[in-house]
Amino acid sequence: MISLTLLFLLGIFSTFSASIKVHTAGPRLNNDKVYKYAYTSEVLIDKPNGSLEDSVGYKISSDVEVNLVWRNPTNKDDQLVKIVMKNIKVENINIRPQGQNVFTETNAAKLLGDTNLNILQRPILVQWTNGKVKTLYLYQNEPTVLVNIKRGLASLFQIQLIPGTVTEVDVSGNCKVTYKAKQNQVTKIKELESCRISKTGFTNSNKVLGISNKLTSSTVYHMEDDNIKYVLAEENHVLILNVYEDISAKVTCRQKLELKSSEVGPKEVAGKQLSNVVKAVDPKYIATPLVADQIKSECKSCPLLLQQWKAIRKDLEPENLSKASAARSFLQLIQSLRRTKKSDIVALLKSEKENVLPQLVDAVTFAQTPDALDALLEFLDFENGTRPLLQERFLYATGLASHPNESMLRVLLNKYKGKIANDEIRETVVIIIGALMKKLQQATGSELPAVLEAKKLILDGLQNADKPSEVKMYLLALKNANLPEGIPMLLKYSESGEGPVSSIAISALQKYHVSYITDEVKKVMNRIYHQNYKIHEKTVRTAAADIILNSKPTYMEIKNLLLSIGELPLEMSKYMLSVFQDILQFEMPASKLIRQVLKDMRVHNYDRFSKTGSSSAYSGYVTRGPASSVTYSLDILYSGSGILRRSNMDTFVYSKNTELHAIQVVIEAQGLESLIAATADEGEEDLESFAGMSAILFDVQLRPVTFFQGYSDLMSKMFSATGAPISVVKGLVLLTDHSETIQLQSGLQVSAEFQGGLAIDISGGMDFSLWYRESKTSVNNRGAMVIVGNITIDSEFANAGMESRLETESSFNFITTVKFSSYPFLVCMQMDKGTFPMRRYVTKYERSSYGKSYVSRKGKVQNVAGSELPLHQENSNMCRVVFGEQEDSTDSWF
Repeated sequence: MISLTLLFLLGIFSTFSASIKVHTAGPRLNNDKVYKYAYTSEVLIDKPNGSLEDSVGYKISSDVEVNLVWRNPTNKDDQLVKIVMKNIKVENINIRPQGQNVFTETNAAKLLGDTNLNILQRPILVQWTNGKVKTLYLYQNEPTVLVNIKRGLASLFQIQLIPGTVTEVDVSGNCKVTYKAKQNQVTKIKELESCRISKTGFTNSNKVLGISNKLTSSTVYHMEDDNIKYVLAEENHVLILNVYEDISAKVTCRQKLELKSSEVGPKEVAGKQLSNVVKAVDPKYIATPLVADQIKSECKSCPLLLQQWKAIRKDLEPENLSKASAARSFLQLIQSLRRTKKSDIVALLKSEKENVLPQLVDAVTFAQTPDALDALLEFLDFENGTRPLLQERFLYATGLASHPNESMLRVLLNKYKGKIANDEIRETVVIIIGALMKKLQQATGSELPAVLEAKKLILDGLQNADKPSEVKMYLLALKNANLPEGIPMLLKYSESGEGPVSSIAISALQKYHVSYITDEVKKVMNRIYHQNYKIHEKTVRTAAADIILNSKPTYMEIKNLLLSIGELPLEMSKYMLSVFQDILQFEMPASKLIRQVLKDMRVHNYDRFSKTGSSSAYSGYVTRGPASSVTYSLDILYSGSGILRRSNMDTFVYSKNTELHAIQVVIEAQGLESLIAATADEGEEDLESFAGMSAILFDVQLRPVTFFQGYSDLMSKMFSATGAPISVVKGLVLLTDHSETIQLQSGLQVSAEFQGGLAIDISGGMDFSLWYRESKTSVNNRGAMVIVGNITIDSEFANAGMESRLETESSFNFITTVKFSSYPFLVCMQMDKGTFPMRRYVTKYERSSYGKSYVSRKGKVQNVAGSELPLHQENSNMCRVVFGEQEDSTDSWF
């Protein structure tokens, strides 16, 4: 009896529970009722920490009537609902002084036009099942902007009363959402990063120069009598330039739907099939996706390419390239080129003079559109050997492209297979193929056909190369490509190669992530450094030591390196000692283990650590902040006779746990001891006289430049030298290039574009005087940078936006003076940062379709004092002596 009673009670409870589940599956509208809501949709743009009063944007408000059209006879929670917007207004959010309120003294009909207003007020039909918007019914061929606004309103009815995480479709796309329910309140958290929606755009392949997004979206529903009482929704999009957080923006979208009253409405339509009911209401309705469509916007007020070029041409003349106006005009030109067809670009290229053509080629290449690429291929003739400078500028700009595609790599592969008259251009083509291949792999994460072909070209080319010049070419390409499959060949050339070949191979290994520097790689580096099999040049040995120390060295590896100090040639001993001191001073990863090794007195003693010499290694910060840091390092290695063997200046930028090798300039010299009747160091007795420069620009290895090669070339250059520096890199670079469309949950869309342009001139020189027994090497970096961030809401009938801009011009110079009139010779190194301006501007605006506008402009200009970057104390003492000697000799005859 008890068991029967229990079963009976359990049955009643199950039935009751089932009825609760059915009842709470979703909101239900009552028959014969019209629910009257007040609806507002706001969109605001400002800086992330800006105030409401300073923001720009507008709001759309209306009355909304909702009523039940049909209920499925077999499922009471399957409903066809009609939603109608009435009394539509477009208004200011911020109340400003008279004359600055864009939307006063107007109405929706004036802004939208009567036709569009009627379309926006045309009813929406929604299949609402268990709180989910299953189908949206609209007229065909309605304007996309208006359809998206309707989708934004309909998406507010997307609700789930049961807590949990689901994938849900709304105006934002197919998104992951989490529902939380508490009493009569439901909270929906949408993970905007998960939303899958078709959209156009691109971003930088390197995160340091890219944009970070912080996205949030929450919607709160208040329920009453199984129906929606009110809805409050807010989403925020914060966009920040990683390397400089002052270039940033915040877009806020708010929606509010509040029930004001209900009254008697139309009766429910009878019918069994939903499709038949929709036809009965209005046969013009068709099922329409709830996900927003992309709005194709055209710039109606933008100038044509020829007009733009005439306005900015003077800024891009060579003598103006170190000015911010050059970088600013460069960015404007790229925007114009991206809207221009091939024939117009070709016509402009063919009409211009040689002095501005290099800058124009830079801009056309960085436009990165199919039309721009085709125009350049038609204009540049690689087969006849003319205009090698323009071809080189095209290739370097291609290697530095912010978001390259497979077609760009395919073009270079085809050029390599064809005839290239100039050998240096052919070498550059192969080197840049490696750079493009790496960027495409990083961007797509997959092996594209062109990437596979490029990989085969580099690896097979290196495998089969016979001439030293070809070996060096493929090694430089492999250095850019960073292929793990190439490590065995790099090890082979590092250990068995001669001179420059070995040096390039080891420098390529230095570019690999520490995870690829295996025990086998470190064994080879140890053999090279300790010269177990053969004698190596100092430059190769010190590069091998650098790889060991930066790749999680063991206790014994560090100990053996330290023990070698004192047994090495004098200048190399001093250099290695300086390397260890720099690691300790800069708190690099190996510093902790080095301190442990130094506790051993056999390692850490006066004899070993008192070595004299002029070679050095030093690192420091150019800038250091919470979001990003910029470091510099300077390594100088001399031969025993006091002549520069290698100087290496590096600048790295760090942001978001990512690094960017911004600039490296390496000057190498060898075989110059005979000029001062000095003895060459061990292993370097038979080296050919040589001096040259190699550069890395934004992670891309460029083709090295030779100052002279061979004794006769040296003497010729020495007697004809003017002392003027040789240009290594000169041109315009697109640093940051980010474009995206942000779909707001209100249905409106925001366009976000961030661009950074750099006008750069890197030059270097080596001045050698036998008469004064003095040599000078210099690396001069001059440039101007402009970064612009644009955020725009464009709904055709009204728009608002904000532009943030940073402009600066700077110089960064490194000079080394060596006086070898006496021994020990005197060496003075100087690294100085010139005084530079920082100009920041923020422009905000609102505009209506009938011409009324509001504009706010703010700016801040400051001069940042220049400074000489600190190096070690020994260098400071030496500089005092060098410049003291120069002052003492100014009044003497000889």
